[in-house]
Amino acid sequence: MRTKPPTTATKPRRPTTGPKPVSETSPVASLIERARALEALDLRLRLTLPPALRPHCCLADARQGRVVFLADSSTWAAKLRLHQTPVLAEAHRALGQPFKSFAVKVAPLPSVPPEPARRKPLSHTAAEHLSKAAVTLADPELRALFLRMASLAEPADSNDAED
Repeated sequence: MRTKPPTTATKPRRPTTGPKPVSETSPVASLIERARALEALDLRLRLTLPPALRPHCCLADARQGRVVFLADSSTWAAKLRLHQTPVLAEAHRALGQPFKSFAVKVAPLPSVPPEPARRKPLSHTAAEHLSKAAVTLADPELRALFLRMASLAEPADSNDAED
C-alpha cells in the first residue's frame, strides 16, 4: 500500500525568514564595502599629513592611478598639494597599485562626528512602562520585543528617585 506524504495545515505558513535588509543586497553591500575601504584609506593617507592639515581635508576617491582629496578652503588645498608625494607613495603601499595623479577639490567636508554618539540608557521608569504595555499586547512576538526592550534598562538605583 502506498502512503501519502503528510499534508500541511490549510493555513499558509509564515516564512521563517523575512525580507533581506537593504544592506545585504548586492549593489548596496558593494557600496558599503567601498565606503568602508575609502574610509580606512582616508585615515591612513591623512596620517602622512601634518596634524594641522588633517582636519581640513579628506579623501574623496582613489582609483585608476588618481587620488582625489577634498579641502575645506583654497588655502588648505594649496597646502595639501605640497604633500602629494608622500600621499601618493602611501596610496601605492596601501593598495599595491601605482598612483601618478593627485587632485584637490575645494568643497565643504562631510560632517562626521568625532566619536560615535553613545546611546542614552533606558531609564527604570521607561522600562516599567514598556513592561506594563507588553502585558496588554495580544501579539506574542510584539510582547516579547517590548519585554526585551524593557530588559535593557539600567538597574533601579537611588538616582532615579528625586529627593
